[in-house]
Amino acid sequence: MKSPLLTLPGAVPAEGVDEGVAAHYGDLFREQRALADGTGFVDLSHRGVVAVTGEDRLAWLHLLLTQHVSDLPAGQATEALILSANGHIEHALYLVDDGATVWAHVEPGTQEALIAYLESMKFFYRVEVADRTADIAVVHLPAGSIAPVPDGVVVRETPHGRDLFLPRADLEAYAAQAGPPAGILAYEALRVEQYRPRLGFETDHRTIPHELGWIGSAVHLQKGCYRGQETVARVQNLGKPPRRLVFLHLDGSEVHLPVAGTELRLADDGPDGRKVGFVTTSARHHELGPVALALVKRNVAVDAPLVAGDTAAAQEVVVEP
Repeated sequence: MKSPLLTLPGAVPAEGVDEGVAAHYGDLFREQRALADGTGFVDLSHRGVVAVTGEDRLAWLHLLLTQHVSDLPAGQATEALILSANGHIEHALYLVDDGATVWAHVEPGTQEALIAYLESMKFFYRVEVADRTADIAVVHLPAGSIAPVPDGVVVRETPHGRDLFLPRADLEAYAAQAGPPAGILAYEALRVEQYRPRLGFETDHRTIPHELGWIGSAVHLQKGCYRGQETVARVQNLGKPPRRLVFLHLDGSEVHLPVAGTELRLADDGPDGRKVGFVTTSARHHELGPVALALVKRNVAVDAPLVAGDTAAAQEVVVEP
């Protein structure tokens, strides 16, 4: 869906999966600094919005999700995954219950497949699932923001800020009073700095939660059965994941950032060395310079210098080997 905020001064449209909102509004670093200081907002109205109603909604979702939600208090934010039978990540949901409805925002374009799966699992439970993307827009306020929240708007509050489930018809009016807009590139740069994985960026068809540090924040280890739980328990109790998420400081002298999918090699092995991982998200950070998230093989030494394509890269541990 194309956001009406693309008509704001300086707006440059994003591309790829984030198409439909602004990549930036003319000054990437200013926008990052504003978000880091707790001012402004980010238009995330391209994200899918799914609502689950009915008196069984929490008990039912508890059976399907990796997170413990059967007793989720109203207003408490959480996140959860849906896994395949083999434990691979299929969906990531960012949830809050308002006392009558569970609201979730998901990656752009994934809501239809998610809803199809949820509908197939309703059985006799008293629940209704609806795609609310057409009438509800997600707006992000950074941590520390004092921007007003309109009455009746559902808020999902986390340490990283607040996600508002705003009526789409009110988006332009809200933007006029919420402070300076920041584009998705600024939001993504801060996400990389905070080591936060994103479905479809840090994940591929075989990613399991342990590789990305999603155990705890999105996967509860003490809840009952759900699809893929055997893999989660086996890796947690008996082994280690085959890959691990790392944060990379990239050589700032390079003009171009290594794009997602760029192969990582050990610097000591030279350009013909074996592949040990790949870049998942790269960004230009207003303080740290060029940075990235990447997946590497678990046995790569945590202090080993790497090369992303032709760009030197130094690791920071996110997931312990």
